[in-house]
Amino acid sequence: MSTLSLAVRDSSTMLRRNLLHMRRYPSMTFLLIGIPIIILLLFVYVFGGTLGAGLGPTGDRSEYANYVTPGILLITVVSAAQGTAISVAMDMTEGIIARFRTMSIFRPSVLTGHVLGSLVQTLLSLAAVTLVALLVGFRPTANAVEWLAAIGVLAMITFALTWLSVALGLVSDSVETASNLPMPLILLPFLGSGFVPTDSMPAAVRLFAEYQPFTPVMETLRGLLLGTGIGNNGIIAVVWCAVITVGCFLWAKALYNRNRTA
Repeated sequence: MSTLSLAVRDSSTMLRRNLLHMRRYPSMTFLLIGIPIIILLLFVYVFGGTLGAGLGPTGDRSEYANYVTPGILLITVVSAAQGTAISVAMDMTEGIIARFRTMSIFRPSVLTGHVLGSLVQTLLSLAAVTLVALLVGFRPTANAVEWLAAIGVLAMITFALTWLSVALGLVSDSVETASNLPMPLILLPFLGSGFVPTDSMPAAVRLFAEYQPFTPVMETLRGLLLGTGIGNNGIIAVVWCAVITVGCFLWAKALYNRNRTA
């Protein structure tokens, strides 16, 4: 069997393992979906009446539901990434990796299975959160091509953050540490254009908000789904996703090989 065939076969096996784990322990998936939905309902129904003022012609909750949904989608991606870090840390601390290393399998397939499984879980979570957003007033104007482009952008940032979460899971010495390390990521949509326009922020905060990686992603989603201007945010979002993916893939690979020889 060629190396490529071995990689495809073992990666498919590890993907099935992760999907079976998600099916048998659905509480994690429900939690990852529930957190962004609660934040969405909180901001639309509690703060939306005030925060929506000045956003558009009506300035009401429906206007704010349109504005906040891209930020909520990014929180959904981050929540799923946190679950991936926990799953990887569980594998590394519960001995299953040591068992895999004694078997004749394509070694990177363990990490590949986690990444592909997380992509599937995140896309399902994004679909559920988008449905709830539509129910509370989100009214996208995108055509089919723009929807596909938006899904592509979400897949890119999911892929990047999944490799980051794999690396964080590998570098953690316990499951508790792995659950805490990705937590700062969930603040980035708040410290960007996810919930309020950046021009309403103090100068120092606005500088960080406009140049951190989540803001161009959210502005690109907003432009594709709602027809607002994208400018150069699409290019910047692609560059950020590529940099994070390559950097975190190399970091995760080095950690996995280090642990193999430890």
